[in-house]
Amino acid sequence: MTSKDPTAAALARLAALIADETRAACLLALLDGRAWTAGELARHAGVAASTLSEHLGKLVAGGLLAEERQGRHRYVRLADARVAQLVEDLAAQVAPEAEARRPRTLRASSAGSAMARGRTCYDHLAGRLGIAVTDALTVRGLLRQDTGFALTDAGLGWFEAARIALKPTGRRPLARACLDWTERRPHLAGVAGAALCRHALDAGWCVRIGSERAVRLTPAGEDALSGLLGIDPAALR
Repeated sequence: MTSKDPTAAALARLAALIADETRAACLLALLDGRAWTAGELARHAGVAASTLSEHLGKLVAGGLLAEERQGRHRYVRLADARVAQLVEDLAAQVAPEAEARRPRTLRASSAGSAMARGRTCYDHLAGRLGIAVTDALTVRGLLRQDTGFALTDAGLGWFEAARIALKPTGRRPLARACLDWTERRPHLAGVAGAALCRHALDAGWCVRIGSERAVRLTPAGEDALSGLLGIDPAALR
């Protein structure tokens, strides 16, 4: 007997979209929040461009990716923050298995260490950097975690004083918990998390390194986070 529940059928289709290693690799790469060309994703996933094009077509048709064309180039990005949350949450579920496999090369080990130290998770900060910021906001009474993530009045004032604009869009919450797959604890996401990450990159507090999502805190960033949130720079190195 087959299910007549349309939600069950839709869920099965969604699971089938993700249940492919090449498509999963593309979704994980796009968690950096940037638009990638089909060629860049093909090289990242280690498949031919023609093969990758077919996979991207399925992800776009399934609503997981958005497509943009500029001249001869085809760019894709995650459709929205909800897709990013889904991918990150799923990655968090399999992280223990992945962590059990040691990197085979020094380069892979270095890349993994950089990702664990600090990275972007779609449009907010993750890794030890994201957790440190989240903890500092909480300790100072700027963020509450007791009944779900929520900025306090003092927290709203802190963002205003730091000149980090909070611009709610659609149904996206102002603050949301996102499970960090390396730290196994929640970091700050939502409008506030995105605004803080964008400001950190724009102000030069941190810079992207490598071809993945890793970011490195700069001396200016160390000074800013120490002054604004009392974060010890040594804990993030």
